[in-house]
Amino acid sequence: MMTSDTAQTVVFVEDDEPLRRATTQALELAGFSVRSFAGAEQALAVISARLDGVVVSDIRMPRMDGLQLLRAIREIDGDLPVILVTGHGDVPMAVSALHDGAFDFLTKPFSTDHLIAAINRALERRGLLIENRRLKATIAASEGDGPMIGQCDAMAEVKATIRQLAQADVDVLIEGESGTGKELGALLLHRLGPRRARPFIAVNCAALPPDTAAIELFGHAANAVPHTRTSRTGQIATANGGTLLLDDIDTLAPAVQTALLRVIEEREVQPIGAERADAVNLRVVATSRIDLAEAAAAGRFREDLYHRLAVTRLRLPPVRERDQDRMLLFAFFAEQACAQFARADYTMTDLERSRLLMHHWPGNVRELRNYAFERVLAFHGATGGGDEQDLASRVAEFEITVITDALRATRGSVTRAMDVLKIPRKTLYYKMTRYGIDPDVFRSQARQDGGTFTAGPNR
Repeated sequence: MMTSDTAQTVVFVEDDEPLRRATTQALELAGFSVRSFAGAEQALAVISARLDGVVVSDIRMPRMDGLQLLRAIREIDGDLPVILVTGHGDVPMAVSALHDGAFDFLTKPFSTDHLIAAINRALERRGLLIENRRLKATIAASEGDGPMIGQCDAMAEVKATIRQLAQADVDVLIEGESGTGKELGALLLHRLGPRRARPFIAVNCAALPPDTAAIELFGHAANAVPHTRTSRTGQIATANGGTLLLDDIDTLAPAVQTALLRVIEEREVQPIGAERADAVNLRVVATSRIDLAEAAAAGRFREDLYHRLAVTRLRLPPVRERDQDRMLLFAFFAEQACAQFARADYTMTDLERSRLLMHHWPGNVRELRNYAFERVLAFHGATGGGDEQDLASRVAEFEITVITDALRATRGSVTRAMDVLKIPRKTLYYKMTRYGIDPDVFRSQARQDGGTFTAGPNR
């Protein structure tokens, strides 16, 4: 077996010795590492699924011909590119071989330039396939770290910090741009800590109506608020014994911040209209998209509340600071998309690879996930196996494009997007849920200065 393979390896099989020597010399001059064989059996002995290369084989050979070699190779690795070489009389046979999985075929006499061009195309495809396999293997190996994907130094430090803080059972302030995975970080703090069997209550502070935010958080006693005689348990009390996530805490009104300070300092909550406070045993994790220290210094956030929250801080890096993680994230989300939409495996193209490395990704992980879902749908929409599947994929791709364009144009406003699309709110929310389109991505992008933006499914 081959002990080491290179990205430029060509396994060349040809029983005509003068042609084999001349072709081998030409390929080596072109920069390839060539292993040449006079028969298919000898070549087959060095071919493995680890081969980062391409096989070029004549069809007409004694004992084992090129078609038999092709079938044997496909049993070893169905994605290993095989280029067949044939005489003019065997062209129908070679065309049939393409349907059986051959990458390409050349007819004799062939020019060296044509062979080199075919090999380069095959090597490019092989390289992408090997990279996709490596990324999937890396994802599988990192499952023990939970669903937070990343191998760069910054993410390695984040994961290590989360593991330490989880066991410490202390309050934590998680900071980072929109779409960096702050809620996921909070969930991991809960799952890896001693409260994992207790409730995890996530409160989206930005979505709390100003006039009812206090009721949602603290609850109320019976007959304490108009139009209701029964009492209500707030989210804080519901989290008793577990973890309370205050997502986007910077958006809370000053009065609510004041009441929340008592909860964090005294570990007790007093429902509206109640005569006394009730003790609560919980861990508080807060997130903020802005620099909370600057907001406190500017008077936009209670300074004493900030200092109580900021005893332990965790910063999640944006995607632009995670260059080596971009393809890993894309592969992970593409695999999710394939599973969600019942698609076959997806292979990243060179164009998508370039975009992953060059794009600024202002929407961070959420935007990158959108892009992966969009590309999986577009890929299978263009190459679906049947008319029904192709039509469904095309319809889905069209709806995704129209909805994301409307949300981009309206800066993430669902109400305005409804007017643009002329569809009811229920219909729009259904389709956004179906395709995993998150309007927060577009609101975040609208706050960014410069940079292009592409969005699609995110679920």
